[in-house]
Amino acid sequence: MKTTPPLIEDLARRFSTKLLLKQELNLSEHRFQYLIAHQLIERVPGISSTLNFHQCNRCLNKNQILFGKIPQPNSKPIIYCKKCIQMGRVSTKEPLYRWTGPMPMRHNVANPLKWRGILTPLQEKASLKMVEAVNNQSNLLIYAVCGAGKTEMLYAGIQEAIKQDKRVCIATPRADVVRELAPRLRRDFPTIHSAALYGGSTERDLNNHLVIATTHQLLRYENSFDIMVVDEVDAFPYHRDKTLPKAVTRASKPNSTQIYLTATPRRSHKVQIATKQMPTVSIPSRYHGHPIPTPTFQAILRLNDSLEKDKIPTKITHWINEKQTNNRRFLLFAPTIQLAESLAEKLDMPYVHAESPDREYLIKQFRARNFESLITTTILERGVTFPSIDVAVIQADHHVFDEAALIQIAGRAGRSANDPTGDVTFFYEYKTNAMIQARNYTIIKNKEAKRCTV
Repeated sequence: MKTTPPLIEDLARRFSTKLLLKQELNLSEHRFQYLIAHQLIERVPGISSTLNFHQCNRCLNKNQILFGKIPQPNSKPIIYCKKCIQMGRVSTKEPLYRWTGPMPMRHNVANPLKWRGILTPLQEKASLKMVEAVNNQSNLLIYAVCGAGKTEMLYAGIQEAIKQDKRVCIATPRADVVRELAPRLRRDFPTIHSAALYGGSTERDLNNHLVIATTHQLLRYENSFDIMVVDEVDAFPYHRDKTLPKAVTRASKPNSTQIYLTATPRRSHKVQIATKQMPTVSIPSRYHGHPIPTPTFQAILRLNDSLEKDKIPTKITHWINEKQTNNRRFLLFAPTIQLAESLAEKLDMPYVHAESPDREYLIKQFRARNFESLITTTILERGVTFPSIDVAVIQADHHVFDEAALIQIAGRAGRSANDPTGDVTFFYEYKTNAMIQARNYTIIKNKEAKRCTV
């Protein structure tokens, strides 16, 4: 088989800096064997095993409970990784493959940014710090409240990186955030190649200038990105799954720039901020300059009993009726799928959760204002923007609603400059520390913002 340079270039764009299963290569057997024979790809053990210890070389899992065995007659059992099996099975008999041929080329783009908006002074400060981090190959934490305009703060840094022919990844724990960000970035960087990667996405990264991906998708990469932006660094599952930060590190090139974005830093980042271990830019105000809506607390006696009996308390129905009377669009947050389903049936409203088959469609319909209300679990707590909405949390005292979740949920309201005073209401039976801390956070940030404008 005669292999031409254009074919090698095409394969390099498809496979370079990735760890892929054979079926993900999508090659004919003849071409696959050719690439192996000419050392253009190499095998990487799917599972590294020593005695009774195993490690998955894709998701970096070392938890022995998360490995399974497939018995084999007259031979050792096949060991496979359960943790990342949804991405295709990796096992002691199913290796990964790494491209070892020439690296692909990208077309140069001199001025990729076409956005002509104006940043606020605080946004401009963060923007300049990111450009500095790109040029110095250093790290930066941007600590900005919900609605501060974090995406626009990244634009100058992304442009600077692309002008230097550097590859940029914006990684986030949530697929909905990828779907939200990708159209905006393509609109504002129309001349570059980009890919949006998440479970179920049909797009491919062909050595693109920009990749917007869930953090799980980075399990397929190594030494790929010059600039790694981790959005919502405090979000589940990123902050709880130790393999995901490792995947981010492996997907980044040596001496890469790491940019972390958060509105609700976890303890480790709070320590780094307090001790100045990481350069940090703090943005306490929204881009439009109006205060963040402060949550209102509404206690309901025997709320949990009522909901278990499929009864919706009067305070909640009154809140809903008031919004509908005043033509206010709103989100209702429920702590569980079961409650979301029950509320949807009783109130005759659409609902979404992580496993909803029509989740993407319903979110698009709500964004397009084709219906005025949506019931959701915490999947819409962060990273999505709906202009002019109010927000209510049902069972705000449920353990799933920690401080960060409640702050993020409250951050969905009042994001539009034309309607910056949205209503946020927590319905609860027992007041929790998380609720109090979420409200205090809002009060403190609004005071900080006011000082910044004085």
